[in-house]
Amino acid sequence: MHGSGTGNEGRVTAGGGVDQEFLALERELAVFLRRARAQSGEMAREVHPELEPAAYGLFVRLDDAGPQRATELAGYFGVGKATMSRQLRALEDLGLVARDPDPADGRASLVRLTEEGRSRFRSVRDARRERYVRKLADWDRAEVAELARLLHHFNVRSEG
Repeated sequence: MHGSGTGNEGRVTAGGGVDQEFLALERELAVFLRRARAQSGEMAREVHPELEPAAYGLFVRLDDAGPQRATELAGYFGVGKATMSRQLRALEDLGLVARDPDPADGRASLVRLTEEGRSRFRSVRDARRERYVRKLADWDRAEVAELARLLHHFNVRSEG
């Protein structure tokens, strides 16, 4: 299923305006992203006071997907190799991630969470999840599942 199939998703209307649904989507995403960036900064600092906001997303990915090459992480997040290398070096210096030789290619390494990194991340993640449970307490579970499904669908369509 790839949208409504009307053929005019995101297009300018005959009167020169933009579809109101897409303007509303853009507006809500802008608010959501601004708040998400602020919360990522808070969560990263909760893991370790010296972390920058982008670090929290790295923890989420490494915890979910397991050890990854730095180039895979850079591609996943849509950032350059130099940016990813700098972010990983900072996490490594704090003892929150480590690099191990990639068994598939001895010239490459895999980045993984250390026990300290995993423990700190999961503590913050669990506290954050409890906040979501409280904020969405009046939502039906099916609504929460639908929001997660739609966000996943949007994220998959937004890759690359």
